[in-house]
Amino acid sequence: MPPALPLVVVADPIDPAAVRTLAAGPCRVVEPTDEIELGTHLAEAWGLIVRSRTKVTAELIARAPHLSVVARAGVGVDSVDLPAATARGVRVVNAPTAATASVAELSVGLYLILARNLYERIRATKAGQWKRSENGGELEGKTVGFVGYGRIAREIARRLQPFGVRALGYDPFLSRAVDTTELVAFDALLAGSDFVSLHAALTPENHHLIDAARLAKMRRGAYLVNVARGPLVDEEALLAAIDSGHLAGAALDVFESEPPTRTRLLEHPKVVVTPHLGASTHEGQRRAGQQVVDEVLRALRGEPLQSLVNPEAGAPR
Repeated sequence: MPPALPLVVVADPIDPAAVRTLAAGPCRVVEPTDEIELGTHLAEAWGLIVRSRTKVTAELIARAPHLSVVARAGVGVDSVDLPAATARGVRVVNAPTAATASVAELSVGLYLILARNLYERIRATKAGQWKRSENGGELEGKTVGFVGYGRIAREIARRLQPFGVRALGYDPFLSRAVDTTELVAFDALLAGSDFVSLHAALTPENHHLIDAARLAKMRRGAYLVNVARGPLVDEEALLAAIDSGHLAGAALDVFESEPPTRTRLLEHPKVVVTPHLGASTHEGQRRAGQQVVDEVLRALRGEPLQSLVNPEAGAPR
């Protein structure tokens, strides 16, 4: 009897067309509907595809003795215990370009909503009020400061050029920009930006990267936008900065805990909130599904991986 094909577990929903592509490859595919069913497949799993719901902890990895590849259908891999995966020789891949356009477009939309105070005007109009006495602002002539200047931030900067926006960037991993954005020190960016836009990865070192002290260094009347990871921002300090009038407002797509629990933050008239949907476009999800499936198929065929996050994991199992 021939040996069974490797089992790939699609733990979180991805694009159906990508699942069909995977199923046509040299593997078996299962799509568990809950954690109990997922647990029954871990003992045999060779590959695991996740999005945000399933957390790939050290305990989960220990329950999957044959696991060779974890594929995250998105950019960030903070939901994967990388040290545990690496120690086990489990390769972790992601979809680094899938959400670039989606997050860039959301970010530009949030800047516009804040500048024109559209959130409050829309809410008031729906409530039967006709508020036309207060003027909003424009993006032209403003400065957007990107904290973290990777692929997404660069795409946002490109899209902002027609608006006449000046772009600053802070990124400790870059020595020079690849475009017209000016790289500056962190404090200079905070003090010189009308919009401080967060695009950094979440690490233990930058938890509450934006705290009370750094909020105080921001330009009075500026806005904070976070489409990266919620724990980058101390939400209580952010509320205090807005309540005091130091900041004009904020837009948050991500939160310290999700779903968010700080009711006052959600209800604040100067805070625009969205439910972590930066990558949630039809196009972005199609790209994410296809990119991780392509990587899993490369791994199955023994080919070099294109988006390997932990090369130190070693040779394929």
